[in-house]
Amino acid sequence: MIGSWLKERLKGDQQIWLIVFILSIFSILVVYSATGTLAYKRASGNTEYYLFKHSFLVILGLVVMWFAHHLNYVYYARLSMIAMWLSIPLMLFALAFGTNIGGASRWITIPIIGQTFQPSDLAKLALITNLAAMLAKRQNIKYDVRKLTTLIFWCGIIVFIIALTSFSTAIILGATCFVIMWIGRVPAHYLFRLVVLVFVVALPVALLLGQRSETVRERLSTYFDINLNGNKKVKKPNNYQIEQAYIAIATGEFTGKGPGNSDQRNFLPEAFSDFIYAIIIEEYGLIGGVSLMILYLWLLFRGMKNVQNSSRAFGGLLAAGLTLSIVIQAFVHILINVGIGPVTGQPLPLISMGGTSILFNATALGIILSVSRGEYDESGI
Repeated sequence: MIGSWLKERLKGDQQIWLIVFILSIFSILVVYSATGTLAYKRASGNTEYYLFKHSFLVILGLVVMWFAHHLNYVYYARLSMIAMWLSIPLMLFALAFGTNIGGASRWITIPIIGQTFQPSDLAKLALITNLAAMLAKRQNIKYDVRKLTTLIFWCGIIVFIIALTSFSTAIILGATCFVIMWIGRVPAHYLFRLVVLVFVVALPVALLLGQRSETVRERLSTYFDINLNGNKKVKKPNNYQIEQAYIAIATGEFTGKGPGNSDQRNFLPEAFSDFIYAIIIEEYGLIGGVSLMILYLWLLFRGMKNVQNSSRAFGGLLAAGLTLSIVIQAFVHILINVGIGPVTGQPLPLISMGGTSILFNATALGIILSVSRGEYDESGI
């Protein structure tokens, strides 16, 4: 009875719904554990403060996802250009006048409610959607040099602006754009132009001019000293995070210490966000860590199935792009937490505590589910 009721109201790929529900429940449990000490310090001893706040955002995200999956995905193509034009001034406003957290002005505080959001989340969603729409239109006709050049320019300019405050996010977005264009059968010489503009021009220039330039260089230097030069005793600011993450992972062993029993949450900076995977292994062990990876791979598989099953090229490219953006970020987070890569500020999608980023990820998943419903535009996108 309950199963049929849910199936009637939750359209699209039922396996994606299941994955999201599992990750949502897991997120609430882990964030509650990881924020206990933080809540005690910042919320006058109310250790449930972040539990209620994060749970509300997770539930709100599920509601947003439900509404997004009911809208025919073709409408997102029509909104994506507006969203791209809107995201650029918002990112520039955040850069100049936004809320500075951790040395980067990438947030805008919403008046009255006091909630912050990152315009880069809107830019990523809009760029991937617009890129999928434009490539879909080019599948059955000759490539338009001007329009493809415009697409590549959009990729370059948005990646550049994001890189000024979040270098790792810009790299992930640039890589996602490349994969979408490759899946969209863009000729190799256009892919080469994208690589040159994004990875040879935009990112290096942003590294020189950006707010986080010194931090990026410091983190790269630390990583190379420890992992390539064998200097395990190097003393640099971000080495403390790495050491504490290693302790969390090592003490978690195979089965973990159990939910809520983390010790490193009291010492590991950003344990509820950038290093939450280390806390997961500490509490749930190798079993929990591997299980979480399997869930993300399962999500990737289900998302990429839409490339094969979608009745229109736009749907397949859109689902592939949005799924890749979530899963790539997840594995970047995981690899950084286990020491395979320099420290970055990448949260674990659908798990880490966050604000509006939860809602943007929920929107992306809702769009993927809309694609899986098999809806398409009669005009031929």
